[in-house]
Amino acid sequence: MATRKKKRPPPRKAAPPAATRRTPRAGKRPGAARTAIPAAPVRPAGPLQYKVVELSTVDEGTLERTVNEWSARGWTLDGVQFAMRESSKRPAMAFVFFTREGEPAAQDVEGARSRLRQMSETGSPTAQLVASPDFTGNAATSSSSYQYQRPPGMVSAHERLAQLAGLDEPERPERGLILEPEE
Repeated sequence: MATRKKKRPPPRKAAPPAATRRTPRAGKRPGAARTAIPAAPVRPAGPLQYKVVELSTVDEGTLERTVNEWSARGWTLDGVQFAMRESSKRPAMAFVFFTREGEPAAQDVEGARSRLRQMSETGSPTAQLVASPDFTGNAATSSSSYQYQRPPGMVSAHERLAQLAGLDEPERPERGLILEPEE
């Protein structure tokens, strides 16, 4: 018995250009043939400024407030990046990126230099704070002339935890390492 060859369909014609092609249901129902949305205008090449806002509390409200606040200041939302925890599906942090055209803000070079000169002469405020007896619980070094004074109504983290725990008198932090005898 002889094998028969299968007939192949004729080759298809090339599709007409997109401008002349009509959708099959155009004009038959409302909204069937929608007009194309024009592409965004190409902006001239110029310097872009970037703004990054870090959010440690990530929820609908903080994201909405941040986008609305910076959009009102002339920034355009560029994107949002979430930082996730391994133990949770909720993001731990969010970084919201904004851009805008224009020259970057001028830097106050002279002001920065004067602050550096002042810190070199008097020491940094952080170093002075750490050297104070109220901060560390230890006697300040003799070279430190800075005396830290706690603002009225301010309590240390240890004292606040003691208040929250309902303790009347907060325990003083222990100094040094105390070893218990082995039994």
